[in-house]
Amino acid sequence: MLSHLKIRDFAIVSSLELDFCNGFSVITGETGAGKSILMDALGLCLGDRAEAGVVRAGADRADVSAGFDISRHEAAQEWLRERELEAGDEGHECWLRRTVNADGRSRAYINGSPATLADVKALGEMLIDIHSQHEHQSLLRKDNHRLLLDACAGLTPDARELATLFQQWQKAARELSTLTKAGDAQRERLELVTHQLAELEKLGLKAGDYEKLEQDHDALANLGSLLQNGDIVLDRLSENEGDNATRCLQQALKALESERSRHPRLDEVVELLDSALINIREGASSLRHYLDSLDADPARLAELEDRLTAVHALARKHRVSPPELPGLQLTLADEQQQLTRAQDLDALAREVGKLEKNYGAAAEKLRAARTRAAKKFSEDVLARLKLLGMPNSRFEVALTALEKPAAAGLDDIEFLISANPGQPLKGLAKVASGGELSRVSLAIQVVNARHSPVPVMVFDEVDVGIGGGIAEVVGRVLRELGDYAQVFSITHQPQVAALGHQHLRVEKAVVDGNTESRVRELSHEERVEEIARMSGGVTITPETRKHAEAMLAAT
Repeated sequence: MLSHLKIRDFAIVSSLELDFCNGFSVITGETGAGKSILMDALGLCLGDRAEAGVVRAGADRADVSAGFDISRHEAAQEWLRERELEAGDEGHECWLRRTVNADGRSRAYINGSPATLADVKALGEMLIDIHSQHEHQSLLRKDNHRLLLDACAGLTPDARELATLFQQWQKAARELSTLTKAGDAQRERLELVTHQLAELEKLGLKAGDYEKLEQDHDALANLGSLLQNGDIVLDRLSENEGDNATRCLQQALKALESERSRHPRLDEVVELLDSALINIREGASSLRHYLDSLDADPARLAELEDRLTAVHALARKHRVSPPELPGLQLTLADEQQQLTRAQDLDALAREVGKLEKNYGAAAEKLRAARTRAAKKFSEDVLARLKLLGMPNSRFEVALTALEKPAAAGLDDIEFLISANPGQPLKGLAKVASGGELSRVSLAIQVVNARHSPVPVMVFDEVDVGIGGGIAEVVGRVLRELGDYAQVFSITHQPQVAALGHQHLRVEKAVVDGNTESRVRELSHEERVEEIARMSGGVTITPETRKHAEAMLAAT
């Protein structure tokens, strides 16, 4: 539930804090008092577009925060946990905050952490649902009828799955069509790739082979120089009968051995020289073993030269460097696999047929579910219409088969209404009376709201065009919804206002020469005065007060 709202320097609100209760809350006030400011501020918290104009004149920044109790909203709790945005140890509260600077820049926060507007909107849609008089117009768009029906029947996940199946089927069908048309070109490319791949496979060059090949060739081609220089090094290290590095170090160590006890630093020198002697001996031994392993093999040298020639020739042919040939082979192998699959049009056609069958089965299942849901939805809306003063109306959710399958299913879905006896069913867009459209819209919204998982619902002047006894019915319908969710209604109808569990009044006043909008919760006596004002206009008479008392007592 929406538990708290804080507003600072927003529009004509300097500072405002409101606590809300469960059930049905009504918000009233004279025209121009600022009732829409509450909705604008709440919308800002929920990710609406921010503009510099919302900042109160003379202020640097507007700041709006909305606090929600999500102790019973497991989906919202899970959403916050996944993003490590939960507040407190139990994670049973959630704060959405938005700031807007005077230059138009804005920032959004979830439980104190900076957040993107996309995340704020995603979370906001889980927490609160705002129904406005503008939804009358959205209901005129037929595309929204299917979305509403699916939402009320819990079929939205099935509709999404069907759309995915449709996309998979259509993608495979387009691929089949493309490959069928481009068959000759594909076959020619496959022949070329197969020939090129065969050459590379025959060469058999693996990653790292070229570098080893060059190294081996260089060693054999320069064997004489390598042996000569190796013998010179060995001679100077250890094999010269005269002075060599090994003998010189041995003599140096012998000379220091008798002196090392005279100072600790000489121990360090002796250890270093002894280590050097060991390294020289090991290095000489390794060099001798390497030189002994070398073999002047002209045949091996010729073999290496032939292989290098073949590698360079193939690299020039493909316009790549020799080390890139193994990678090219892998690329061509992948392309060959794809082209081979593409040539197997029968297999692809079978896959398209399988995907079409999967889509068809899911579409028929969804069609059956929608048909059942349409009957129940129509009955629920019609029941509400009768309560709202349209006893002779007829309402129907029409499912008409499409000429060809679509991502949304096999049927076109439209809400049809007949407001008066003898009139045929027509689309909502053809309903002539604005009052009738308002009542139809409200009935649909109420039915939708009862099936919505969203715990907070705001009805912004949805009772426009409705009055008298029907307005009281509207109030009772909204109060009834308060048993399922937290409901807010901004209203000009006294009959609706009298039925609220909580009554908030928006007032406008001039403070120190500045216009300010304020909101306060009304006591019982204040509610009597407010409902009397709404009923009787400027002059409140004892009769209007008495009538207001009766309206409140009737709840």
